[in-house]
Amino acid sequence: MVARLVRRAFKYRFYPTDAQAVELSRTFGCVRKVYNLALQARTEAWTLRRERVTYNATSALLTGWKKTEDLAYLNEVSSVPL
Repeated sequence: MVARLVRRAFKYRFYPTDAQAVELSRTFGCVRKVYNLALQARTEAWTLRRERVTYNATSALLTGWKKTEDLAYLNEVSSVPL
């Protein structure tokens, strides 16, 4: 008996309300900012000191960034995607 593999794909479309679209935009903007800051920190650590920055160290950096005046707005979005 020959087993057949059946593959399926599903497409979903999301139509956010205006309020949801604003919140998603803010969240994605914050995620981009955190990604770029983390990438910069990791690149500088490796380039200058040949040091690897772990996930835990990056998480600690994020906590510090959220406490600064310039990046306090990161507290306004969910911490999960950050």
